[in-house]
Amino acid sequence: MPTEFAQLHVDDPDYGDLVLDAVIAGADDGEPVLLLHGWPETSHMWSRVIPALASSGLLVVAVDQRGFSPGARLRDTAAYTSDRLVRDVDGVINALGWPSAHLVGHDWGALVAWETAATLPAIVRSLTALSVPHPAAFIAALQSDPEQREKSGYVGFFRSDPVAAARVLMREGAKTFRTLYGDSVHARDIDSYVEHFEDDDALESTLRWYAAMDDSAMADVPPVAVPTTFVWGDEDVAVGAVAAHECGKWVSGDFDFRVLTGHGHWIVDEDPDAIVDAILARVG
Repeated sequence: MPTEFAQLHVDDPDYGDLVLDAVIAGADDGEPVLLLHGWPETSHMWSRVIPALASSGLLVVAVDQRGFSPGARLRDTAAYTSDRLVRDVDGVINALGWPSAHLVGHDWGALVAWETAATLPAIVRSLTALSVPHPAAFIAALQSDPEQREKSGYVGFFRSDPVAAARVLMREGAKTFRTLYGDSVHARDIDSYVEHFEDDDALESTLRWYAAMDDSAMADVPPVAVPTTFVWGDEDVAVGAVAAHECGKWVSGDFDFRVLTGHGHWIVDEDPDAIVDAILARVG
């Protein structure tokens, strides 16, 4: 299924016109599905699932989010608060001429999708969240679960100094950066990410997502009422079992929790067929 490239304009009341790169595939009259990548990835992470989704009759758009798109790299940490990231989702849906969409998000993209579904349910037909649970479930685990605090130990460095963190990750040919993916992501894909994040302070911009994190705001995200699927790998290096299994407490609508045994954080790369199956089961 051929893929088209597009640039979508979203307006930020404080930072003006932002241009987000996107790829589009599928039938013009298909159910609209918006894919939100995580960190440190781009829309490229969806390349193994887009063909199957598009061939199933869906209209699929994968967008490079704020900080990741060259036309939306802002050096102000305040530009990356979660409310702005949610408004970007709304802006993308409007730019595409859709009244609403099915949201699919991985990692940070999952957090944005969760909050969008919770606070703007009128524009969300369904939610499929991958690897990262509802923000309130994550914060609750971070406060109570020693395993989750250990798994999230890296976050403090990213939050405190994005410039220094980017420098450490990218030195010596991005040696440390490459280790983030473990053995789950193909070397060619990692090379493409390294090339992307080496360009024009791109990595520093995306690390400002961490610097802008507000634990209190995450804990206050309301429950999600839209039909929701959460998929988690039980060997995830970033999200522990407590956060994952408690997620359902923050979903008031139909909820499907799928555990991928023996899989880690990069489940879209590890088992794209399982991800496609989960999305299609939820979208219908």
